[in-house]
Amino acid sequence: MSHAPASLDPNAPRFRVRPPANWVNDPNGPFRWRGRHHLFYQHNPDAPVHTNVHWGHVSSADLVTWEHHPIALAPTPGGPDEAGCWSGCVVDDGGVPTAVYTGVDRQHVGLGTVCLARTADPEDPALTEWKPLPAPVVLGPPADLDVVMFRDPFVFHSGGRRRALLGAGHADGTPSVLLYDCDDLTDWRFAGVLLDGNDPVAAEAFGDRAVGWECPQMYATASGDWVLVVSLWDGDPWATGYLTGRLIPDASGELRFAAHTGGRLDEGRDFYAPAVLQEDGRALMWGWSWEAREQSEVDRAGWAGVLSAPRVVDVHADGALCVVPAPELELLRADEPFVTAQGTATLPEAYDLTVTADGPATLTLLRSAAGAELTLRLDPAEGVVTLDRSGWPRARQDGSAPIEVRVPGGPRLEVRVLADGSLLELFVGDRATVTERVYRRPDDMPELRVSGASVTGWELVPPTHG
Repeated sequence: MSHAPASLDPNAPRFRVRPPANWVNDPNGPFRWRGRHHLFYQHNPDAPVHTNVHWGHVSSADLVTWEHHPIALAPTPGGPDEAGCWSGCVVDDGGVPTAVYTGVDRQHVGLGTVCLARTADPEDPALTEWKPLPAPVVLGPPADLDVVMFRDPFVFHSGGRRRALLGAGHADGTPSVLLYDCDDLTDWRFAGVLLDGNDPVAAEAFGDRAVGWECPQMYATASGDWVLVVSLWDGDPWATGYLTGRLIPDASGELRFAAHTGGRLDEGRDFYAPAVLQEDGRALMWGWSWEAREQSEVDRAGWAGVLSAPRVVDVHADGALCVVPAPELELLRADEPFVTAQGTATLPEAYDLTVTADGPATLTLLRSAAGAELTLRLDPAEGVVTLDRSGWPRARQDGSAPIEVRVPGGPRLEVRVLADGSLLELFVGDRATVTERVYRRPDDMPELRVSGASVTGWELVPPTHG
């Protein structure tokens, strides 16, 4: 099928990570090497559908200008990943960047294997060539756990040792995160169930809808707490959640996660499978935003999926998530703002707005020919932000109803709005995010109207480096 280049599609994000065409889903293996950030992602290079899964690869010196590299990982005929190179991470293994990922073979029934691939030239700053090991390092979960979903290794360090998490789901419908020791990446030891859905804090935070926890990730905070991030799978990708807590030894000396609070990681309906990079002084996160339109429209467009803007994640003193856009994103702002007050302005296809309200306020971002409006309503005293995009229905089962976000109330409320094509990301203070896909129709009017708030807005443009 012929289609217009994605670069000419007004709904195609221009400043977020995605391949030039075809399918992208989970971000994988964010990794810093030789002064560059590398980011990998699930990718079908042949069509905008979820099959034939490879690892795509980009890198950046500034987190906003991304260079596309050749495919990093491809299925090996007859190998443990012949039906797909699924999600995982990238680690520095004794000076050799190493991908740790889920391999799926032709008999795949939900249980992946843990596979390794090493860069062929650690001195290459672009990390353009990867060589998979011929055999998995983990063939599957322990037989006595009755696990029916097993995938998405994530390697981290704690207590001077290297460990790994695996996402799992059990035959009785209980989700869990499994723990492994892997100081030697070729020799893994099962260390028990780190946490499962029977935990009361997890049950209260997530409910009982999920039957598997995918893509487990962890990052450490300055307070000594850890944040465990999971993607909630109910037979299909559903939502994301986080838990704040401590890693403590059980009676046998194995680590377990003692959760003390948690909640939804993103309050929107179009964010999933986030990946975390722990850096000195901060942790960065990217997520996948899927398409929320009909497959026929995706086929005509020729592309599907985009990664979110990078987010700096931490935790507040009360255990709640702390999340803000990475400061590097300000490099994309035009030299001069296009709006600096209340009133009206025409919105470009990609923009960055800062909205500050000292009382009830309304922001309109889009208006249809029929009079429907895409609005944000802010109530600082109650700590409530409401996104109403009901005039732009989503082609997914979870619908298009207004989204209400609650944060601690106060005299002032600030919201950051990042829009890039169809990708809309809201940051409510530093406590909540909303990621939604809103597809602009040809007769929609992208007009900003502001009442009761002050707004400063910049068009997003390619950065210039002096």
